[in-house]
Amino acid sequence: MVNKEFKTILGQYNNQIEINKSIFITNIKRCNDEEESVKFIEEISSQYRDATHNCTAYINGENQLIQRYNDDGEPSGTAGIPMLEVLKKEELTNICAVVTRYFGGKKLGASGLIRAYGQSVSECIKKSEIIWFKNYHKVKISFEYPYLGKIDNFISNNNFFIKDRKYLDIIENIMYISINEFEFFKTQLMEITSANINLEILETVLLKTKNNEIIE
Repeated sequence: MVNKEFKTILGQYNNQIEINKSIFITNIKRCNDEEESVKFIEEISSQYRDATHNCTAYINGENQLIQRYNDDGEPSGTAGIPMLEVLKKEELTNICAVVTRYFGGKKLGASGLIRAYGQSVSECIKKSEIIWFKNYHKVKISFEYPYLGKIDNFISNNNFFIKDRKYLDIIENIMYISINEFEFFKTQLMEITSANINLEILETVLLKTKNNEIIE
């Protein structure tokens, strides 16, 4: 089964900016479902319980299905929505953002608040590590020892990922191969070994990647 691929951030990040004496502290985190997003909001709101506002936005699920925001006392539409719009524009999902504001004594007006909350989230995202969850076939290949050198050269030259290797009567590799590269992978191995290789797809899984490389 092929899963829906998606873009998100690797972990948790924060940023702080000052606008007209108001301090805006942004915390963003990858949250795998809505329950994690709600929990993260509770944690940050508790941490900054003395703040004037803790405004929030999060997106969860396939195709950005779940979208929520909260202005937390700011004028309606001036905080949560611009935060959410930044997340949507960046095409991120499974992400939660909390912007904490400490009022500095000078009102920013509706347009100023919209810019401030949007800028806060945007700058925090720029500091974060962006990752993709992409579809990979978990593959087992079995081949005889004389082909080891050529197969290893092919794997190394194309940056394919070996999860595990067993040296038995024959050699067995467990590998993760992008579904987009699988046909190339299969065709080349058949050519290298003159079709003297057994290749089996065990399952298809979503894996974290950065710059098209699998990360643990």
